[in-house]
Amino acid sequence: MTDTKDRIRSALKTTIEIEQAGLDQLLASIGDEAIQAVEVIGGLSGRLACAGVGKSGHVARKIAATLASTGTQAYFVHPAEASHGDLGMISQQDAVLALSKS
Repeated sequence: MTDTKDRIRSALKTTIEIEQAGLDQLLASIGDEAIQAVEVIGGLSGRLACAGVGKSGHVARKIAATLASTGTQAYFVHPAEASHGDLGMISQQDAVLALSKS
């Protein structure tokens, strides 16, 4: 049983070390673009429309849900469906966060 616990402990430590390395890279990469994005989102008089297709769409949907749950007015718009009526949801006071892997 100790061998199993040691393997689990080792796997947990490895996972945390990988996550920590990723956070260290993220911390080192914070630039003026990130600051500008925070300023735009924080200063919105409207809402934040989050958009993306495929995996990027899933991430955009999650960002919109997380921001909305913390008090930032945000919603998801699917770019491929926007021209079929959803563009009307976006007002002149809104900002768009468009995500793409490519």
